[in-house]
Amino acid sequence: MFEGFDEARVDGIYTRSAGDGPPVLLLHGYPQTHHMWRHVAPVLAAAGHRVVCPDLRGYGQSHTPPAGDRYEAYAKRTMAAELVGVMATLGHERFTVVGHDRGGRVAYRMALDHPAVVTRLAVLDIIPTVEQWDRLRGTAAIGAFHWMLLARPAPFPERLIGADPEYWLRTVCAGWAGDGFDLDEYVRAFTPEVIRASCDDYRAGAGIDVDLDRADRDAGHRIACPTLALWGERSLGRGTPLEVWQRWSDDVRGEALPCGHFVAEEAPDATAAALRAFLGP
Repeated sequence: MFEGFDEARVDGIYTRSAGDGPPVLLLHGYPQTHHMWRHVAPVLAAAGHRVVCPDLRGYGQSHTPPAGDRYEAYAKRTMAAELVGVMATLGHERFTVVGHDRGGRVAYRMALDHPAVVTRLAVLDIIPTVEQWDRLRGTAAIGAFHWMLLARPAPFPERLIGADPEYWLRTVCAGWAGDGFDLDEYVRAFTPEVIRASCDDYRAGAGIDVDLDRADRDAGHRIACPTLALWGERSLGRGTPLEVWQRWSDDVRGEALPCGHFVAEEAPDATAAALRAFLGP
């Protein structure tokens, strides 16, 4: 599905790239890899964009460094800065960033921290991390129990998940995914190091990422570039994600797509169409 895409490794980050034109960075979520963009990336490349699909730090074929103090190695600020550097190495000083799930959290942090770099932002099926934690009250936390489990100190979640990684992924993702989600591919990529690193990602998401979000929210910092919010009508469609993003962005639009959480795999045509309209010619 990535026919014609170049492969590269830049400072530990594995990437696939194709196309000519304004650059677009596509970031995946948990428990995925760049593979989640296999239907959307070729469409955007054919439509006149230079498309770059990396595996995030801690996932797929990219490196899995130690977490460090406060899990700062997996703070979305760290991950965003790393990818800005990767894009610069590839020759892209300014670009659009599109992120789903965990990648969406890297993407909006990138827009906040690097406003001169990010020209447009698209976030898929998320709201900001601090807002998500604020919502996880009472029984609302049941459907997102993995947020709490994965954020527990090591090695508790690693040992539980490592006992049967495939069972973990198939059980957890069964409640999120619809047709088109390629779980077999993500099971293959779910190595012991990825299990550990992805837990560190969630640990950062329960600590330093919340602190950074809260500091920006309290200071009134906002996303300056045009922003698109897409979500699955059977996922975040139960809430009001667009209203949330309007509190964070000066220029935001969005819509629900006919799918669950994994929008780019479950509704690839609708996702690609929405992104093409947002990116323009």
